[in-house]
Amino acid sequence: MGEKIPGLTRILFIGDIVGKPGRLAVRTLLPQLVGSKEIDFVIANGENGAGVAGLTPKVADELLENGVDVLTSGNHIWRKKEIEPYLEESSRLLRPANYPAGVVGKGHAILKTAGGTSIGVINLEGRVFMSPLESPFRVGDELIGRLSEKTKIIVVDFHAEATSEKQALGWYFDGRVSAVVGTHTHVQTADEQIRASGTAYITDVGMTGATESIIGIRKEEAIAQLISQTPKRFTAAKGGLQLQAVLLDVSPETGRTETIERIRLSVDE
Repeated sequence: MGEKIPGLTRILFIGDIVGKPGRLAVRTLLPQLVGSKEIDFVIANGENGAGVAGLTPKVADELLENGVDVLTSGNHIWRKKEIEPYLEESSRLLRPANYPAGVVGKGHAILKTAGGTSIGVINLEGRVFMSPLESPFRVGDELIGRLSEKTKIIVVDFHAEATSEKQALGWYFDGRVSAVVGTHTHVQTADEQIRASGTAYITDVGMTGATESIIGIRKEEAIAQLISQTPKRFTAAKGGLQLQAVLLDVSPETGRTETIERIRLSVDE
């Protein structure tokens, strides 16, 4: 991606942040990325920011203080019970919107860039190979209708397991949102695209954490569980740092995404 195009809003979406290595990658790599790429707004999935599953208020604050504007999440956000009051109070930490009525937290937000541009963010969770939640298609329909009355730019984090479900939701929202970005699998896919409608899509934005790992956890622990078929306690891996993300240039006038770029940065820990 070349120089920023005048008049467009540049959004960075960071893939699932895993444990202390992921937080260190954000602290180390995000400031220089924001400066060099002239980024206006940063979204990050933070549901694995504390340990390898869950998020605490302290970790959420750390990520927000280190340059993230809004945190999305997924099925692991409930692992740390102390996050529930924070979810209820904060407008900068989201949980998937398609949990049942009465569940704490919010599934969408509209926030502003430093320049005053409004950006809508919707967090949804998939159902294939996951919990039988409310339909992300129907819930997303309702939220897009509401948010589109207030902003042209809408970015959807679809936290889902199945590639087919992610692709289906991407096509279902085609032309109605600026981008559908997949999270949860921690493996960055190479299918980033901008449809004719102006909606950007990628199946999974990737993972931010230890390079020498299996989706952010210690290799030995993941392999031991797969061999033994018995539960193991997972911990965050060590060995190199990586930040994976996508960079979007979006028109605040039309909501169309004009460019999309995959980001893969790494550095020694």
